[in-house]
Amino acid sequence: MALLIKNAAFIATMDDDRRELRHQDILIEGPAIAAIGPNLDPGIAEVVDASRCWVFPGLVNTHHHLYQVLTRCVADIQEAELFPWLKYLYPIWAGLTADAVYAAALVGIGELLKSGCTTAVDHHYVFPQGETRLIDAEIAAAKKLGIRFHPCRGSMSLGEDDGGLPPNTVIQREEEILEDCQRLIDTYHDAEDYSMCRIALAPCSPFSVTRSLLERSVELARRHGVLCHTHLAETRDETEFCQQQVGMRPLEYMKDVGWLGKDIWFAHGIHFNDEELDELAATGTGVAHCPVSNQKLSSGTARVPAMLQRGIPVGLAVDGSASNDGSNMLAELKAALLIAKLTWGIDSLSARDVLAIATRGGASLLGRQDIGSLAPGKAADMFLVRADSIDYAGCNDPITALVTCGSSETVDTTIVNGRVVVRDGNLLSIEEGEIARMGNAAAQELIAKAGIA
Repeated sequence: MALLIKNAAFIATMDDDRRELRHQDILIEGPAIAAIGPNLDPGIAEVVDASRCWVFPGLVNTHHHLYQVLTRCVADIQEAELFPWLKYLYPIWAGLTADAVYAAALVGIGELLKSGCTTAVDHHYVFPQGETRLIDAEIAAAKKLGIRFHPCRGSMSLGEDDGGLPPNTVIQREEEILEDCQRLIDTYHDAEDYSMCRIALAPCSPFSVTRSLLERSVELARRHGVLCHTHLAETRDETEFCQQQVGMRPLEYMKDVGWLGKDIWFAHGIHFNDEELDELAATGTGVAHCPVSNQKLSSGTARVPAMLQRGIPVGLAVDGSASNDGSNMLAELKAALLIAKLTWGIDSLSARDVLAIATRGGASLLGRQDIGSLAPGKAADMFLVRADSIDYAGCNDPITALVTCGSSETVDTTIVNGRVVVRDGNLLSIEEGEIARMGNAAAQELIAKAGIA
């Protein structure tokens, strides 16, 4: 059966002409948008009355660590920057199991869907010894909840004994990593339009993997036409580590191992200089901007306006749930706008710029032409907010209102691939109390394993 979004009070299409429409319909047939216009004939269709709703393209979260849901707000590590923060948490994460990862993914993906996110990237790089099917667990959770999912098979191969940051309990052998990357591509990767699952390969960072793993990972990815992702230029500690260990700045090192191009995107990208931004622009290499996490860990502020001016692909991301403590994409919109204005000037970024980053920008990072905007033929990924809610009372510009006013409220309706997955602010596929109970139980077990009170 088709689905008709009827008489929407406002539609931000984010299409090539950036059309903003009022009192028009969106007809959805199967996974795609069939038509947008006034007074569409629904035929045999479920009708959603949108006369009091604003409609936006689904948000694209381009970097996350869902497993970190289980270590949110750990009291002992709230005042630490990235390196000591990681050193404290690695031993806790060493207790992860597939069941724990599944529970964490349900919580994080549920939060994303309730905040208008329809496509999510997750970068899972912690594989305790003996745990081999953690990405599979995440994929199962994503399928259960109905989100479009880009799981990144992360990896760490450079432990403390060899000069890396992570303890040996959470690293893997290179061959083991690459074999599992191949298995995941063969089992789950779907390159077709409207695909609900695409795999990316994602060695964690310059300070946790070997040169060989970086080189072999990107070679494997390009052989199969999948993307590559990693953290880069997140902190000054990372820059110092790279200069001490390999005699190069982080981006120079990535270039040296073949990690530049339209099939590559980096998380954070805070500490790039002008010449490095020019290199990113020339090669089409993208950046996932993580404003809330960057602020919490005092990492710095990414030069997003300068990136956009150069044409660098930029997407928005919540980053790890333990360095953000939430998976709310609406909150990330507001954070991205305000930190840019504070750091780079009042006119450095607009609300419409931020919405473009979170929709079309994310689609570009992921190499997808089928998501990121509302137009006939595009995937039917969108969310609706109630214009008559208290959060938006007094607002006359829906896009600015969404970005600056609505971060405390969940959306009314989320639609992914033509399927309603959130209605009246509630997940449809599973009872939210059950997800919360699973998440709390898994978190308590993980903390208990680590011997933390």
